[in-house]
Amino acid sequence: MVTFGSLSSTSTEWRKYTKGLYERGLREETGMDTGFKDVGFIELANSPSRLEEYRRVSTFNRYLGVDVSELTPSQVLSKFPLLDVSDVLAGFEVKTDGRVNPYDACMAFAKGAKGQGGLIRENAPVKRVLYEGGEGGGRKRARGVELESGEIVEAKCVINAGGMWARQMAEADGIVCPNQAAEHYYLITEGMPEVDREWPVVEDGSNYVYIRPEGDGLMLGLFEGEGASWNEGGIPSDFSFGEIQPDWDRMMPYLESAMSRVPSTRNVGMKNFFCGPESFTPDNNPILGPVPEVDDYWIAAGLNSIGILTAGGVGRTMARWINDGLPDVDVTGITPSRFRAFHMEEEFRRERVKEAIGKTYKCHYPNQGYESARGRKHSPLNVRLEALTNEATFRDVSGWESPMYYDRTIEPAWGFGKENYEENWRSEHLAVREGVGLIDMSFMSKFVVGGKDAGGFLNRISTADVDGDDDVITYTQWLDEFGYLQADLTVTKMGPDEFMVVATDTQHRHVEQHMARRIGTGEDVKITDRTEDYAYINLQGPRSRELLQSITANDMSDAAFPFRAAKEIEVGGVNFRAVRITYVGELGYELYVPKERAVEVYDVIVEAGKEFGLKHVGLKALGSLRLEKGYRDYGHDLDNTDTLVEAGLGFTADMKKEGGFIGKEKVVEERKKNKNRGGMTKRMVSVVCRDPSCYLHHGEILTVDGVPVGEVRAGSQGFSVGGAVGLVMAEHPEGAILNKKFLKDGKWQLLVADRIYDCDVYAGPPYDPKNEKIKM
Repeated sequence: MVTFGSLSSTSTEWRKYTKGLYERGLREETGMDTGFKDVGFIELANSPSRLEEYRRVSTFNRYLGVDVSELTPSQVLSKFPLLDVSDVLAGFEVKTDGRVNPYDACMAFAKGAKGQGGLIRENAPVKRVLYEGGEGGGRKRARGVELESGEIVEAKCVINAGGMWARQMAEADGIVCPNQAAEHYYLITEGMPEVDREWPVVEDGSNYVYIRPEGDGLMLGLFEGEGASWNEGGIPSDFSFGEIQPDWDRMMPYLESAMSRVPSTRNVGMKNFFCGPESFTPDNNPILGPVPEVDDYWIAAGLNSIGILTAGGVGRTMARWINDGLPDVDVTGITPSRFRAFHMEEEFRRERVKEAIGKTYKCHYPNQGYESARGRKHSPLNVRLEALTNEATFRDVSGWESPMYYDRTIEPAWGFGKENYEENWRSEHLAVREGVGLIDMSFMSKFVVGGKDAGGFLNRISTADVDGDDDVITYTQWLDEFGYLQADLTVTKMGPDEFMVVATDTQHRHVEQHMARRIGTGEDVKITDRTEDYAYINLQGPRSRELLQSITANDMSDAAFPFRAAKEIEVGGVNFRAVRITYVGELGYELYVPKERAVEVYDVIVEAGKEFGLKHVGLKALGSLRLEKGYRDYGHDLDNTDTLVEAGLGFTADMKKEGGFIGKEKVVEERKKNKNRGGMTKRMVSVVCRDPSCYLHHGEILTVDGVPVGEVRAGSQGFSVGGAVGLVMAEHPEGAILNKKFLKDGKWQLLVADRIYDCDVYAGPPYDPKNEKIKM
C-alpha cells in the first residue's frame, strides 16, 4: 500500500484515500481489520537518472501531502539489513506506507457494501448485457444484465469491472476496452530467521523487483523488463485464482538480478515461484468511465497491478461520477474514449503488453513514448517525410507516426536535462519564429458536422459564437452541464449547414462522444469523422504568407485573407481549404488537403520554400512554441476539473448570443464571485525560468514567498523567451488575489527535484503578449 511514486495527482489522491480506508475508514465502518501495517516503504535509486526521477517525484508527492524522506544508503541498510546497498545512491521513504491483506480488505469492502444496501451475488456469471433504444439512429443504453441462469437483473447502469475478462466482455458488444492479461511472477523463499516482519517494503526498479517479508521468509515480486502476454484470444470463463506454468528460461536472468539485491536469498530454498495473470492497458493507465459507444455502460478495469493500492480512490471516483455526473479528479487520461479500435487487435495487445509491463520499473523519462506495436496510422505525407535527406525521428501519436524532430542520425538519449537532439529542436523552433516552418499535423481529429440544425447545435455546446459568417474559424471551448471544461478546439463554418470541428488527437472519441450525446431529439445533425481523409499541413512563421502567395493565384494579403479567415485556394492544380490561424503564435495557415492530392501540394510547397528558407518542424518544437504563447492543450495542461475563467479562456465566452451555451451559469457565477472578492484566487499562469540548468517537464512545483501554489502541468524549453517555460494552475492556500501586481511583486520560485530556481510569472503569454505577430 504505497502512496509514493506517481506524477499523477489523480493516482496520488486515489492512493492517499485508499490508505485512509485500509488504515481507519473500513475498520470504523465495518469493524473489520484490513490487515494494514504501516511498516513503511523505501524506493531505491542506484543511478543518476533514477535519483533525478525520484527527487522530482518526491517534490510532487510532498506537495500533495505525502511525507517522503530521502535516506542515505546506510540509513536504508539500517531499516532492511539484508540489502546490498553498495551501488545505492539514495532511498526514498514513506514511513506510514506499508502493506495490506487483500483478502481482509476485500471482505471489509463487501461488508461495507452490504451495510449500504448492496447485494453481492457469487457464482453468477453474466451471459450478456441488456440494452434498450437505438431505433431510428438514437443512442442505445444499457439497462441490466442476463445471468447464465436466465435471471434478469435490471439496473440504471452497468459497470464492467471484469478485470482481465473486461476486454472480451466489452468486445462482445462492440465496445473498445483493450486491457490484456500478462504473466506476473513472485518468489517466496523458505524461512529466513534473520527476517523481521516489521521491515519495510523495498522497491528496486533497476533490478525489476519489490521485496517484503512474507511468512517467515521474503517475497521477491517481479516486473520484468519485457513481459509476456497470456491468452490474447480470451481468458477462460472458469479460470479463478489459478496459476500459470512459469517460464524458467525467460525469468532466470530476472530472478538472478532480483536476488543480487538480497544476496542471502541465494542460500535458502524456494518455497514457491508463482506465476499468475495480471491485466495491463496499452498506456499503463486504468480504463475508467462511460464508454462512447452506448449510454449507461461504464468500465472500471485495467488497473495495471495497482488495483489494491488504488481501489478505494477508484471506487470513490466512479461512485461520484455515476451518481452526480461529475468525477472528483482529472480523468482526461483514463477514460475508455482515449482508445480506438486498433488497440483491440490481438497482435497489438500481444506486443504492447510486453513493453507496458517493462515500463513499470524502468526509469520514466518525460519525453519517452512507446516503441512497440507502432505504425497503425500514417499521414499521407509520411512517404515524403521519411525520405528527407536527414529523415525524421518519429514517435507514436495516438497510433499515428509523427515526426518528433528532423534528424534520424541522432537517436534520442533520454534524460531529464538537455536532450542530445536539442540543437535540432532549437533550430526548428527558431525557424518558425524567424522564417517559415512546415508542421505535419495530420494526426489532429477532424469532424464535419452537417444538417439544418448543425449551427444551432454547435452554438449551444460552444462557449463562442461559431454560427456567424461563412468561411470563418472560431476558437472555442466546450463545457459540461456543471460548467467544467470538456474540450478545447476550433470550429470552422464552411457553409450555412456545414462545419468542421478540429480537436487534439488524444481527445478524438471524447469530442465525438460529447457531440453525439448532446444532439437533441429531432435535431437534424450528422457527425462524420474525416480525420483520415485530409492531410493537415501547418505553415507557420512571418514568411508563410510570402511562400503561399508565391504558389497560388489567390490573394493572400491581410485585407483579402484576414486572421480567422477560412477559404478555398488552389496550389499546383489542387483546390483545398486554407485557414489563417495559429497554435504557435505567428502569422500562419492550416491547409486541409484531400489525402489523395496531399503529396502534390506538399511537393510544390517544399520546392517553393527553398527561396524562403522553409524548414520542417517536429512535435518538440510545436510544444515549445505553443507554451511560449501560453496556448492550452486539453488533456495535458487543461482538464475536466478546470473552469473557463480559471483557465484564462473566458474571452471565448459569448455571453450575449441567443440561447446561451452549456455551462454558461457557471461562468456567470464565477465572474460574479471574483468581482465581489476583488479578483481571482485561482488562475492559470505562465512561468519562465531563465537559469540554463532548469528543465521543466511536468510536476515541478511553483512557490511564491516560499508557499507552494501549484504544479507545472506542461513544460518545455523556451528558446525565444530565454529559458524553461511552463503552464501552472496557481492557487494560493490562503486565498490571495492573483492579480498582476501580486504576480509581479511576489518572490516566485520553482522546486525541481532537490533544486530551487527563481522564475517569472505571467498572467498572459511570455511571448508577444499583444498578439501583434499573428495579425501581421
